[in-house]
Amino acid sequence: MLIGQKITILGAGIAGLSAALALSLRGAQVTVLEQAEAIREVGAGIQVSPNGFAVLNALGVGAALKARAVRAVAVELRDYRAGRHVMTVDLSSLPEGQDYFFVHRSDLVEVLAEATRAAGARINLLQQVEAIEDHGEEGFEVRTALGGCHKAQILLGADGVHSKLRTVLNGPAEPFFTGQVAWRATIPASPAIAERRVKVFMGPHRHVVMYPLREGQLMNIVAVQERRDWTAESWTQEDSPENLLRAFADFDGEVKGWLSRVETVHQWGLFRHPVARHWYRGSAAILGDAAHPTLPFLAQGACMALEDAWVLAESLSNAETPESGFAAYQSQRLKRVPRVIEAANKNAYRYHLSFPPLRLAAHTALRLAGNLAPGAAVKQFDWLYGLDVTKGAA
Repeated sequence: MLIGQKITILGAGIAGLSAALALSLRGAQVTVLEQAEAIREVGAGIQVSPNGFAVLNALGVGAALKARAVRAVAVELRDYRAGRHVMTVDLSSLPEGQDYFFVHRSDLVEVLAEATRAAGARINLLQQVEAIEDHGEEGFEVRTALGGCHKAQILLGADGVHSKLRTVLNGPAEPFFTGQVAWRATIPASPAIAERRVKVFMGPHRHVVMYPLREGQLMNIVAVQERRDWTAESWTQEDSPENLLRAFADFDGEVKGWLSRVETVHQWGLFRHPVARHWYRGSAAILGDAAHPTLPFLAQGACMALEDAWVLAESLSNAETPESGFAAYQSQRLKRVPRVIEAANKNAYRYHLSFPPLRLAAHTALRLAGNLAPGAAVKQFDWLYGLDVTKGAA
């Protein structure tokens, strides 16, 4: 049903651009409304696991991503104080065709934007949405801050955790502060980082994740700390590098060495948002963080957005009406997304064990398991990495 259909998408992030590309390749006339003045993403790295890369490959941008990404070989879990090895997840033992990458978020967005434009979609900038009106069978109307008015035959909300379309479909969200704040920073590396692995340093009430970007020219760092005071849910809030260094002063020397080189760091509060009850109504639907924000403890936020985009486009292309397509899309994704969110939530607890005997016992168990059955560590993710939505798997 997509040939010639006019589709409007709110947001030119990973979810919006991948949906725009998937729909354009199926014959839709797509317009993306982006509130920023340019297509760009904040300076941060993301991990693209095999299930996410499968979508990028199917969209025709796999080679372009590989050219800008670092192919990962392992995830290492380490104790915080001396950096003692706890367990390695050997990503090089993944089945053939399952590739795992580290990529700068802005590089992925640029690759998607170039391909989206080449597929015929329009990306309109400076389109901050002020209001969305539901006109029933006539579709939705989007009004922008600059006075624009866009009538959408089909409207998709890929506008993030503060999605205006989600509010229209579900009413105001009620997120709650998890008691955790996160810092992110990228640090120039000279000489280039040769290791192609994620290092996770686990400590009481805190952990630090580090991995290389852009051929090892950058180190990406995400640090998370539990605290009682609230911090704004904003990716653009800056903090002092001294605060970051102070919060992890007792961590391993490698961690402190990198943190001491941080010049610019951003901080945000981690909030739990419920999965939206209604992902669609009539000719409108939401995807990505607008539908199901995910905490960053399983590195699946971007991958879930990519999966959403593919499943949504495929469901629409096989449906007689937008609403029936959206129903199929939500039904399929609800079999997948809640499990991913719950797995991410559990990782936060495992990383932050604070009672010394419990932490010692947990780390010892992980170390023994890794030594006795080294292949089991990566096999536990078969349910996640092994699902390729582009092959029609449910």
